[in-house]
Parts: sequence; C-alpha cells; structure tokens
Amino acid sequence: MKTRTLNLPGPAAPLRWPALWLARLGLLAAFVLLWAWAASRVPAFILPGPRRVGQALATLLTAPGFWNEVGVTCYRVLAGFGLAAVVGAPLGLALGASRGLASVFEPVLAVLNTVSSAIWAVFAIIWFGLSNGATVFVVFMTAMPLILTNVWQGARNVDPQLLELTRTLGFSRLRTLWRVHLPAILPYFFSGARLAFGFGWRVSLVAETLGASDGIGYRLRQAADLVQTDQVFAWTLLLVALMLALETGVLKPLERHLFRWQSS
Repeated sequence: MKTRTLNLPGPAAPLRWPALWLARLGLLAAFVLLWAWAASRVPAFILPGPRRVGQALATLLTAPGFWNEVGVTCYRVLAGFGLAAVVGAPLGLALGASRGLASVFEPVLAVLNTVSSAIWAVFAIIWFGLSNGATVFVVFMTAMPLILTNVWQGARNVDPQLLELTRTLGFSRLRTLWRVHLPAILPYFFSGARLAFGFGWRVSLVAETLGASDGIGYRLRQAADLVQTDQVFAWTLLLVALMLALETGVLKPLERHLFRWQSS
C-alpha cells in the first residue's frame, strides 16, 4: 500500500529591504490617512490632524529652550539606563553562577519586577524632590530588574560541560565568569537592555510629569493642562522619533557588530 506524503509549504522568506521599507511606508501612509480622516470628524482640541501637529512640531523645533528640554530628558534616561546596566549585569551574572545566591535573592527580584513604575515615581518625589535624581531613580528601578533577569537566565543556560571543563583545567571563579559566562550572557544582556531601554523612555515621562520642572514629560503635562493637544501630539511624536533613532542607530548596530560571528 502506497503512502502519500503531504508537502507543506515552508516558512515564507523575509522581505528584502526595498520591499520591507515600501511596506512600512505604506503602513505609515495608511495610518496618517486614517488619522486625518478621524481628526476631520472631531474638534481639534480632542484630536488635531497631522498638518496641525506638524505645525506644532515645527514651532517646537524652533523654540529657544527646545534642545535643553530634549537634552535633559536624554540625560536622565541614559543615566538611569547606564546605572541599571552597570548594576544589573554583574548581579545577574553572580546569581547565575551561584545557586545559593539565586535562592536567597529570587524573592527580592520577584518583588522588584512587580512594583509599578508609578510607585517608584512617588517614592522618587519624596526622596529626591523635583530634581534629575527622581527621574534617574525611576528609570533605574524599572530597567535594572529587566537586565538582571535576562542576564541571570543567560548565565543559567551556560553549557554544563564547559563548566566541568573549566573545573578540570583549574580555572578560578573569576576566570570562569570572564571566559565562559560572559560570552554566553551577552545575547541575553542585549535582549534585556533593549527591552529596558524602551521601558526607561516610557517611565521617564511618568517621572517627569510627576516630579520635574523641565524635560519632555514636564512639557507634555504643561501642554495638557493648557489643552494644547497639538503640542501634546508633537512632543509624543518627538519622543517616539528619539526612541527609534537610538534603537536603530545605536543599539541594533552595536548588537550586530558584537554578534556578527553568529551569522558567519
């Protein structure tokens, strides 16, 4: 009796970059058209149209204190993210390399991951007042557990045979961390760092809205209080553009450069 084999189609090949960018531009055009249509049906103070938001964005770009506001927010986000990476990566590496430490600190990490960034913002206002430290603290407390957890998972997935080999060769704990654990956790670190960076930008707005006297979040709150909806949209678009620029211009190229050997 003959058996028939069912040939299922394999996964579709990814789009090449010209087609990919054309598809993305088409999606953007559809979004703008839908936005313009919706804005034409409601008052401008509820939903301003793309042209009105574009005019507001052009006004912001030429305002005297614009770059100061952007620079302050970027400094706070990058400072909090940098501290989170410096603290979270070594802690995650240590927890992954030591089961005893992991069993002790696992409940602490669970608590840190469940606390809302809004709660950290309230504590930051109490402890740091209207200062840069408040936003830096909120970004740090949001990003650090994400980086720590990813690095910890990466360290736990190190090949046991490699660890056995290092013990046979008499490697010290520090040398084992440097030669075995560190290369293994780098992909996990970058995955957590990109996630933490995105969350850091978002929570910085919360922190600046509640506890700052300058920055993008503060200007967003000020525009909302004055019902300047077009400026709220303009600041929001600016923030999204900054996030995408840093993501595609810094983090992704750095990740591709460090892990180019994986695709070779």
